[in-house]
Amino acid sequence: MFVTQLAQRATSQHTRLCIGLDPHIDFIRDRLSYDSVLAFNRAVIDATADLALCYKPQIAHYSAYGLEKELQQTIDYIHQKDPSLTVILDAKRGDIGSTAQYYAREVFDRYAADAVTVNPYLGFDSVAPFLAYQDRGVIVLIRTSNPSGDDVQCQLVNDKPLYFSLAEQLDRQAEGSEQLLFVMGAADIVALRAVRERFPQRWLLVPGIGAQGGDLPAVLQAGGANLIVNVGRAILYPEWDGQQDYMALVRQAAVQWRDNINQPS
Repeated sequence: MFVTQLAQRATSQHTRLCIGLDPHIDFIRDRLSYDSVLAFNRAVIDATADLALCYKPQIAHYSAYGLEKELQQTIDYIHQKDPSLTVILDAKRGDIGSTAQYYAREVFDRYAADAVTVNPYLGFDSVAPFLAYQDRGVIVLIRTSNPSGDDVQCQLVNDKPLYFSLAEQLDRQAEGSEQLLFVMGAADIVALRAVRERFPQRWLLVPGIGAQGGDLPAVLQAGGANLIVNVGRAILYPEWDGQQDYMALVRQAAVQWRDNINQPS
């Protein structure tokens, strides 16, 4: 089970850090002189594997350039590097019927990801095909960090914000399955605290830290245990003068974030 493996690694490695693998193609090829995204990803993984709870590649950063094979090879490399590491494929899929079934097959059979992000705002039909893979994680968007997310997610339904009602409904429909996780953006601490209080045991993926400016101590206080804290650009793209060992800086940033999450100031 995805959640069991996640919890075991969080304890054994003392980490809740998820590293986003979102490559910026021009920077990697032109400034760093890597001949492929795969080579860059492998170097990042080699530098940070012992510090990470999991990795989260964003699918559009690969498919926009026709790099699906390199995405698949990156996921394979993570699993080969350390079988206790898990991969969340950030795909935000959301559809129904046979299309949703094919999306689930794409994520779990083609790419062999351990978990996937899913947009549940089409209803449970858009989530169920992913939950059919009972050994994988399904991480549904509940409260996102983008400002216009408020326009939809904070609408009141029976005197509750829509995001909160959706979380409760999904929890019922999934019959409390542990493989269901929630995305809770770092920008809304009130929402994070409310969802944590309602679901004290459920794992939460929290984006919006690092380059997006989320308040890490506030997130940790509101979110408690069972948090996956995602940091991407702040680790992958540290300040660099062109002379330093770039991957040493990547590792240094990952160490700092891992430690900040474990021991917030």
